[in-house]
Amino acid sequence: MLNKLMAIKTSAEKQISNVSNLDEIKAFKVKILGRKGEITRLLRGLKDLSVEERAQVGKAANEFKQQLEEIVDAREEEIKKQELDRKLALENIDVTLPGLALQRGSKHSLTQIEDEITEIFMGMGFGIAEGPEVELDYYNFEALNVTKDHPARDMQDSFYISEEVVLRTHTSPVQVRTMEKMAPQVPIKIIVPGRVYRRDDDATHSPMFSQVEGLVIDKRITFANLKGTLMQFAQKIFDQDLKVRYRPSFFPFTEPSAEMDISCVNCQGKGCRVCSHTGWLEILGAGMVHPRVLQYGGYDPEQVTGFAFGMGIERIAMLKYGINDLRLFFDNDIRFLKQF
Repeated sequence: MLNKLMAIKTSAEKQISNVSNLDEIKAFKVKILGRKGEITRLLRGLKDLSVEERAQVGKAANEFKQQLEEIVDAREEEIKKQELDRKLALENIDVTLPGLALQRGSKHSLTQIEDEITEIFMGMGFGIAEGPEVELDYYNFEALNVTKDHPARDMQDSFYISEEVVLRTHTSPVQVRTMEKMAPQVPIKIIVPGRVYRRDDDATHSPMFSQVEGLVIDKRITFANLKGTLMQFAQKIFDQDLKVRYRPSFFPFTEPSAEMDISCVNCQGKGCRVCSHTGWLEILGAGMVHPRVLQYGGYDPEQVTGFAFGMGIERIAMLKYGINDLRLFFDNDIRFLKQF
C-alpha cells in the first residue's frame, strides 16, 4: 500500500506542474484529494492491514496529503497572479487618469414640496406631529365623527388589516391623538405630514399618497383665522399674488366645511385647459373643527374652537410643476426626477 501511495504522489506532482488554469486546479483537487479521490479510495484498504502497517500507512498518507495541499495552494496562487497580470496587460489601465465622478443625488420632488410646506407653516408658528400609518378604526373614522354606518366612509375605500385596524386613509387621526395628549391645554397649532392609503389608482389617484394636515385649537378661533392662514400659505407656496375662494363642502369632522380654490397658476385666472377654463384650481379642504371631534379629543366645545385643513402633497406638486400624471412621482424614472 505504501508503494501505491508513493505512485499516486509521484503522478500527482507531475500533474500539478502541468495545470494551467483554475478549472483544472478544481478538477485536480476532486480527483486526488476529494471524498471519492484516489487517496480516499486507497485508504479504504487500511482495515485489511495489521495495526503496525495501518499506523505507518496512515501517517504517510496524512503527510502526503498535507504536502500535496501546500503544492496545490501555491500553484493556485501562481495561476491567479498570472491571470491577473494577463487582464491588466489587456486593459492597459492608466493609473494617472482621474477617477470616475459619482453622480450626486438630490431630494425627491415630493420631499422638496413637503419641506417647502413644512417651512412655510413653521414660519407661522406651527409644530410638526406624527402618527402611525397602520391605524385603529376608532381614530381613523369614529373619533372623527364617522360612525361605522356613516355614508362618508364610502368616499374613502380603505385597506383593512382587520375589522378594527386599517391603513389610515388620511392624516386626520393625528388630530385626535394630539388632542388626547394635550387636553385641556391650549393652544394646539400643528401640521401633520405623512403617507396615507386608499384603493384608488389612475392618472390623478394612487393607492399610496402624501398629505399634510393642519390643526389649530385655542380660545376665540374663527373662520377668519383659517382664511388668513391658508391665504398666506397659498401665496408663499406658489410664489404668486393669488386670489382665493371658498366653496361650501362637507367633511364629517368639520362644521362648517369648505373647499379652497386658488386662481389658476397657469393662466392667472383667465381660463385654460389646466383649470378647465374656469380660472380656478382646487387645492385643499378645510373647516372649523366639529364640536363632537373636540369632545372626542377631550376638549369642551363651549370653551375652545379650532380649524383644520388637509391637502395632498402630490396635488400641490402637480400644480406647481405642471405635471399631468400622478404616477410619474412613483415610477423612479431618473429623467423625470432630475428635472427638480
